[in-house]
Amino acid sequence: MAEAAEQAILDFYTYPAIGADDWRYAFATAEIRALETEMLSKAALLDMANAENFEQAADLLGSTEYAVGRGGKNFAEVEDILQQRRTAVRELFAELMIDEPITELFRTRDDFTNMRLALRRTFTEKPVGTDYSNDGNVPAEIFEEVFEQENYTLLPLHMQEAIERTVLAYYQNKDIRQIDFSIDGVQAEYNLKKAQQLKSDFLTGLFRIQIDLTNIRTMLRLKFTESEHRNVFLKGGYVETEQLKHGLDVGYETLTQLFFATPYHEVVELGANYFMSNKSFLKAEQQCEKHLMGFLKTTTQITAGPQPIIAYLLVKENEIRQVRLILTAKKNALETRLILDRLGE
Repeated sequence: MAEAAEQAILDFYTYPAIGADDWRYAFATAEIRALETEMLSKAALLDMANAENFEQAADLLGSTEYAVGRGGKNFAEVEDILQQRRTAVRELFAELMIDEPITELFRTRDDFTNMRLALRRTFTEKPVGTDYSNDGNVPAEIFEEVFEQENYTLLPLHMQEAIERTVLAYYQNKDIRQIDFSIDGVQAEYNLKKAQQLKSDFLTGLFRIQIDLTNIRTMLRLKFTESEHRNVFLKGGYVETEQLKHGLDVGYETLTQLFFATPYHEVVELGANYFMSNKSFLKAEQQCEKHLMGFLKTTTQITAGPQPIIAYLLVKENEIRQVRLILTAKKNALETRLILDRLGE
């Protein structure tokens, strides 16, 4: 198609380059390789998904780091364990990462999440609260002071910019969705800028893929709601925003052809087909996750470097999310077929 032909030609088929070895990370990479062997297998997750109920699914974690105590298996206890595991992997990441700017970069994820929550509460006239993540660069207790006093100078410049952009976008028509659109845009720009400053091919590729996958999700949701939003796609990905906008105007059955020349043709095809059959974005979410995990797994080519450390952090966080997803689904008696569809089986 003409739109596909106009797209910038990529120098890779599925995944971009991940950069060279960095022997400063020889010991850290060896430690990560050992930890990777202890992660939950696909078979273990499928056994949990096929368990009859929440209690049986939780029992299957008995010999793992996610084991729930014998005193009872309630979801609050499970959530506490999952939070502990996430904190542990983030602390390990900070310990192994020699380049402090990379550690700071990944901590900004929680900064943006905290800011998103504070802005949403502010715009909906709810108490700002104090329940913010302490895993960011900005201490959690600062958010209450910042937003109650509207003293945004206490925050880093990139967060001040995000707040300003979000406030302006929201008050145009008081659309709460503008919070996500605006913050996602600033965060994407910030990530790419930092990756380029660090001269990291891997981080640049990672963030551009994340931008594309976010845009694909946005495109599918905008199509479903027949939204008139057109200028909400993130810039900086491998797929041109004009191609995504065109995707809003064609039928679901045409999307695969439109994205055939991109690395995401399978993501779009399976996601769109599943939506047409089930009116659900479940498969699109699963395919986006699969594509990103596939890119992270290419770091097995690296003998020593920050790439495997970053990949382990993200893959381990994804494992924690999968465990939470399965147990939440079992707790709410969700149909097993839907759980398996989300896991990709």
